[in-house]
Amino acid sequence: MSILTPLLLRGLTGPARRLPVPRVQIHSRAPKEQLGTMDLAIGLTSCFLCFLLPSGWVLSHLESYKKRE
Repeated sequence: MSILTPLLLRGLTGPARRLPVPRVQIHSRAPKEQLGTMDLAIGLTSCFLCFLLPSGWVLSHLESYKKRE
């Protein structure tokens, strides 16, 4: 990297550093109502279908992906 690189980067990001950043207040407390068994089952099933099923498919077919056709 040259000596001018930090100066160029500072010039490009300078206006972005001066923008006001809103502060977010996060409050954590107990839920108003407890989740039921059906809600948990639907949530866990959807997580399984969205994340684990596609990655399992790729891992199980990894050898066929390595072959050049």
